[in-house]
Amino acid sequence: MNGQKGEIMNADKAFELIRTSEFKKEHAELHWSGTYKEYLNLVMKNPEVARTSFQRVYDMIESYGSKTYSEYKKAITHWNFFDDPMDNGKDAIFGLDVHLMKLVNVIKAGAYRYGTEKRVILLHGPVGSSKSTIARLIKKGLERYSRTPEGALYAFDWINLADIIEMEDVFPSPMNEEPLLLVPTEHRAKLMSALNESRKQGAKIQIEGELCPPSRFIFKKLMEHYKGDWEKLVTNHVKVKRLVLSEQDRIGIGTFQPKDEKNQDSTELTGDINYRKIAIYGSDSDPRAFNFDGEFNIANRGVIEFIEVLKLDVAFLYDLLTASQEHKVKPKKFAQTDIDLLILGHTNEPEFRKLQSNEFMEALRDRTVKIDIPYITRLDQEVKIYEKSYNSKTVPHIHIAPHTIEMAAMWAILTRLEEPKKANLTLMQKLKLYNGKTTQNFTEDNIKELRKEAVREGLDGISARYIQDKISNALIVDKGEGCLNPFILLNELEGGLKAHSLINDEEIRKHYKELLSDVKREYEDVVKHEVQRAISADESVINKLCGNYIDNVKAYVQKEKIKNLYTGSDEEPDERLMRSIEEKIEIAESRKDDFRREIMNYIGALAIEGKHFDYKTNERLHKALELKLFEDQKDTIKLTTLVSNIVDKETQAKIDVVKNRLIKNYGYCEICASDALSFVASIFARGNAVK
Repeated sequence: MNGQKGEIMNADKAFELIRTSEFKKEHAELHWSGTYKEYLNLVMKNPEVARTSFQRVYDMIESYGSKTYSEYKKAITHWNFFDDPMDNGKDAIFGLDVHLMKLVNVIKAGAYRYGTEKRVILLHGPVGSSKSTIARLIKKGLERYSRTPEGALYAFDWINLADIIEMEDVFPSPMNEEPLLLVPTEHRAKLMSALNESRKQGAKIQIEGELCPPSRFIFKKLMEHYKGDWEKLVTNHVKVKRLVLSEQDRIGIGTFQPKDEKNQDSTELTGDINYRKIAIYGSDSDPRAFNFDGEFNIANRGVIEFIEVLKLDVAFLYDLLTASQEHKVKPKKFAQTDIDLLILGHTNEPEFRKLQSNEFMEALRDRTVKIDIPYITRLDQEVKIYEKSYNSKTVPHIHIAPHTIEMAAMWAILTRLEEPKKANLTLMQKLKLYNGKTTQNFTEDNIKELRKEAVREGLDGISARYIQDKISNALIVDKGEGCLNPFILLNELEGGLKAHSLINDEEIRKHYKELLSDVKREYEDVVKHEVQRAISADESVINKLCGNYIDNVKAYVQKEKIKNLYTGSDEEPDERLMRSIEEKIEIAESRKDDFRREIMNYIGALAIEGKHFDYKTNERLHKALELKLFEDQKDTIKLTTLVSNIVDKETQAKIDVVKNRLIKNYGYCEICASDALSFVASIFARGNAVK
């Protein structure tokens, strides 16, 4: 009984959570209906309810806000909408701000009626570059937006028809049309003038197009019945209702996917004859005997997504041309029918190349706005993709060692980059430059030039899907017995290349394996430096060492003396200190003057921009300072003893301190901290210590 009572109490509580006044209020708002006169009052108070599809999509994106930042001396807008705030980042897009900015600009131009509203927006890029995710986000966002007061839109039902016209008494507008289309053409200009008074260009309301065939048929019959009295027609036979867009319910959002050519039929886009009703109305050209339920019809007022649009049969493409340029579709046996929607297609590169080489497709090319959606080429953004799916919350039973995700992402980025044309630049260095690392030799202008000369960058390479598949497999196999480390994952990535379905060229497969070797070497450096930092963990000591070095370099370059803080006397710059740091990064004696001037010029350039020098932003100097400090302290702990079976208590205590620092400060667990220390110890043991 207690168990049953407990279940009843839980059920009551669940019902109480669902049964809220807010739920009832929202339901009432979303199911509002009223007279035509009430709708006109709504429009006069808030003309946004009568926006076009492009205006509504742009306003929806803009409603989430944006922020602007500078990259390579160019202003970039980041639109918050593409962070997917609707689902807490479930479909968030990373690293594509420039391309998404171009997409939003095209939509904005369409909202302002500058011409792009008459184009097919084509998202073009390699497989797995998030084209479908962008389309899904726009559809999902529009659904949510239509449920808000700001995104409200309306359609209408014909009512009280049975006594006048031979048809059902209530007939919903099959294409969810804008109620203002019921205003006779000759009277629209006056209404538009009143609505658009003092409204800016992008927000101006226009009544464009005519009623669909069945609504036009009903309108004409009722006008004949009332002898031209339009007011009686809309008062007695039109009920305006709130329209909530929904892909699942096929209201205002359509999706079309090509099928086998033998099974494709253009009626899937424009509707088909209702043979059951031909017997009732006597003709297949009677609009009452036609189902206006093709994807174009049901997507009216919203957006239609064409999956792999260039795989469509030619007959479909003709419909697409008219729908984009003229905003009309041609149902079988009926006149062209007006539509208002945003057409969003996406395709991969092989299909797009076929389009370019097909001279019969010129009309489609001319009506297409191509937006490139390449792979990400910034490491920190690529890492975000995997960290969203694989973290301590989503994978609580296995610890993912530091840099594991980063190394996989690094390899993915390297496969997408083009070899730099500058002889003194490696692919790994290029990756780091793209990721925001700065050096004296490469300015923002140089990096911008690197991007310009690499025309195909991001259009080839390994997709995020492959990385995700291999991470998933490594987690399931769990060779690390509770901890996934970089070497396990990198080996998994290499093993999967043999069966990779998209790699047909052995040279490419060989190149990708070489890049994996580069990543493994990079990880060796990373883990060695991390252990070094754990050994020389006092950041204040590094700061002090850096300050001392910069003071001496400044005095050296400016041919000045430096004051000894302890004796108070002026002394020559400390050459031994400067060289002990510079030698750690192999600055030759003959190059020391150039290097020191570069450092001072770099500090001066930062000062002009109002920025302060931080050794962490200069990779080479950062590395040199850490190595110098490590060199000074490494004798206090003998790492090489880790590879032997005998470790004295004092050394073990010091090793435990370093291990605890790795766990506390760098995110290691007991397993991967021990692995990292053993790995670095093996390097030192074979005499391969950092020079």
